[in-house]
Amino acid sequence: MSILFNQIFSLENLDKAYNQSLKANGKYKDEALKFQRNETVNLRRLRESLYNQTYRFSGYSAFKVYEPKERVINAPHYKDKIVQLALNNVLKDIFVPTFISDSYACIDNRGTHKAVERVQRNLKKAAWEYGKDTFICKVDVSKFFYSIDREILKRMYRKKVKEPDVLWAMDVITDSGSLVDEVGLPLGNTMSQLCANIYMDALDQYCKRYLKYKYYVRYADDVVIVLPNKEAAVKAKKLCATFLEDHLNLRTNPKKSQIFPIDQGVNCFGFKIYKTHRLLRDDSKKKIKRKIKKMPDLIARNKMTVEKANQMLGSWSGHAKYANSTNFLQSVLDKRPYTMLENKQLKINEGELKCYTEKMSSLN
Repeated sequence: MSILFNQIFSLENLDKAYNQSLKANGKYKDEALKFQRNETVNLRRLRESLYNQTYRFSGYSAFKVYEPKERVINAPHYKDKIVQLALNNVLKDIFVPTFISDSYACIDNRGTHKAVERVQRNLKKAAWEYGKDTFICKVDVSKFFYSIDREILKRMYRKKVKEPDVLWAMDVITDSGSLVDEVGLPLGNTMSQLCANIYMDALDQYCKRYLKYKYYVRYADDVVIVLPNKEAAVKAKKLCATFLEDHLNLRTNPKKSQIFPIDQGVNCFGFKIYKTHRLLRDDSKKKIKRKIKKMPDLIARNKMTVEKANQMLGSWSGHAKYANSTNFLQSVLDKRPYTMLENKQLKINEGELKCYTEKMSSLN
């Protein structure tokens, strides 16, 4: 076996992957518990199957999620999750250094909020450099994960990985997509995130190295480019669409791929971003209002704990603070048993919640 294969499927890395899988074992509760009963033996057997290449992918379990939009998630079985985590732990150190610095999705120490900050910085700098004629080009890929061509992907990662045994393991994961559909990658796969970045890196390199776009940011399948004028933005939109179609077998979403004058700002990555400020998107505000309105009733009926509610409120408040959202956060508090901490984090006011619960009980 190659040195890289031994590194990926060493006992140390498999054990690390196993421990990582336990952090999200809610999705795999029954399978995880069964695996845990004899974890040492099960990990050894899994490792042996990888080394003698008798390992076979077990299939997927499908379920729906509704945030940020309705999607079908195809989650791998527990042992396959461990294999993918082990692969990802090592392979990301090979691929991520080759990505451009303005690719932000599913990369350590980057993420949505840094992408938002970068877009706003680009708007400010471009406006100063190009003036009032500055335009924004936004490119969105239609049904991105469901449209990835697996054969193109396999050719791409073969440019960096040469070891046949490692490629065999990567191909097993990639080809498992055929259990779901003829094309595309399952959204529930850990490796799908890294593979998506490998795939879209071709567009990044084309735009940054060949077209020399100075103000370019990509998060997953969303691209935002700031350009000197409308003509340049129209051309960029066309060039990106042509490259995606010709080289990656992808299509842009005509409704979401648009150009805008810089003063109009751009809707992306969960925010409406302007040169001078950021706002929460209207759909985001509507969703959190619906959730927050339901929370006290769910707690009163023992369908949600205060701890879970505070966890959700904290997560959303952390997202909201990246926008100019003080007035909106204050409006959320009105007539509801919540309080806002100094760091603008929302939290259940347990005193008011008790009064609310008692009121609900008397009505019932």
